[in-house]
Order: sequence, then structure tokens, then C-alpha cells
Amino acid sequence: MKHTVAFQGELGAFSQVAASQLASSCTPVPLPTFDQVFESVANGKCETAVIPIENTLHGSVHENYDHLLKYDLPILGETFVRIVHNLIVLPGVKMKQIKRVFSHPVALNQCRHFFEANPAFERTPFYDTAGSVKMLMEQGLRDAGAIASAAAAEIYGADILRKSIEDDRENFTRFFLLKRRSSRKTAARIPGTRYKTSVVFTLKNTPGALFTALSTLALRELDLTKIESRPLRGKPWDYLFYVDFVGHTADQNTKNALNHLAERAEMLRVLGCYPAAKK
Repeated sequence: MKHTVAFQGELGAFSQVAASQLASSCTPVPLPTFDQVFESVANGKCETAVIPIENTLHGSVHENYDHLLKYDLPILGETFVRIVHNLIVLPGVKMKQIKRVFSHPVALNQCRHFFEANPAFERTPFYDTAGSVKMLMEQGLRDAGAIASAAAAEIYGADILRKSIEDDRENFTRFFLLKRRSSRKTAARIPGTRYKTSVVFTLKNTPGALFTALSTLALRELDLTKIESRPLRGKPWDYLFYVDFVGHTADQNTKNALNHLAERAEMLRVLGCYPAAKK
């Protein structure tokens, strides 16, 4: 299947919003789990995938860091999506009719002030934000609401009863665009564009090892934008370090830094070099 973009969740999920920004010409393919999203690109059923990697409030999506190493799908781009949570109901349903509110546990947690103001509403976890709207419509639940995107309300023909009920307006999720390494074409570098490079590496457990590794970037004044550690399977108390920094792999400065880092790392892999999203 060509010109498709896989994402986790149902149509109307925030991942689909990100997909429309990163792969607008591709047909969206919703899948139940992140593992299935990665697998669909690895086996060629889908051409690309869009996955969330971190949220400004919830933090990193650790499962997807693990999948980046396992599946080895290059990162081709990134985008930020402002997360706006809405209370969505069947057409004609009023606030006084609502007893339960369904959504993904993270979304429910990001709307605590709304639930404090409406203590009679039972918070009911569901596997997906958009999926909760789809379920409401399919089951015709008139005593319940869902928290999801405006896109989900439009797709399933539901009504938005309350807009922007999230606690924090500075709620953004960062997404990656992925593609199979074997099918990747070398993209032309865009003049004047700020690029990021993402890498993962392991180190010997010796004093100052991480400091020395990161100094390879600092000595060349490369801006470190993100660092994440994950357990290294099969080696208790050893870790993988995922690092993002500003720089293009074609730049001599970046080449020198990566060569220097490779000398200090037990394993080093470049996960992608891509245009940085505008904040």
C-alpha cells in the first residue's frame, strides 16, 4: 500500500492531526497499538508513520523510544500539535444528562480542573480519545461524554459541549514522521532551515562517561535539545541514551562530533536528521 501514513488510535486522534501536518498527501491508516504502527511500516504495508514522542506535561512516550531502536525506521520530520481537549457528546445532549466522561487516561488527567468543577462526572478511562467519541456515537450513549479533539467531533458527527477544557494551555505533543530505511530517498537540504539530528548510544559504566560523551557536542557548540535514558535490555542497570541536538549530519561540525562520540560509545546509531519544527 503506497501513500499511506499509519498512526495509533482512531480517526480524529491527535496523531492524525499531526499526520495531516507531516504527511498531508498520504491516506491516514488508524491502528490499535504503537507496535502495530511501527510494524506496518517495517513490513511495507504502510509507507510512513507518525508517532508521538513527548508531551510538554506528560513527558516522554517511553514505549516509542524503545520502538525506534527495535524497528530502525529513520526520522524524517517532526511537528508540534497543540493539545486542545473538548467535552464531546451526542447531538442534543445537555450537561445535566452527563454521568460519565470517557477518554484516554492521560487526557482525563490533563482536565482535572474541569472534573473538580463537575464532581458528579465519573472519569472513565478508554483506550483512545477519538475512540471514545466513536464509541459514544455507536452505542448512542446519552448519559455520557468524551474528551477528544475537535476533529473527532466533526468526523463522528458529535457536538462539542465545552471547548478547551484542558488545565494548561501550554500543552503540546511532539510527533515524529518515520519511513523505512530501505525505501528512503535522500532529501534535498532546504537552505536556511534549522535541522535536528537524533542519535542513540550506549556507554561503559565508568565515572564521567556521560559527561565525556556529551562534551563532544558541547565542545562544538551544538545545541542539545533533548536527552532521554532507557533501560538496556539484558544488561541490568545499564542504559541507552537518546539525544537530540541542533545540526545537520552533512555539516563538518556535526560529523566531527559524531565521530568523536563514536570513539567513546560502545554503540552509536543515528536515528534521523530532519527539519526542526517551529515552536
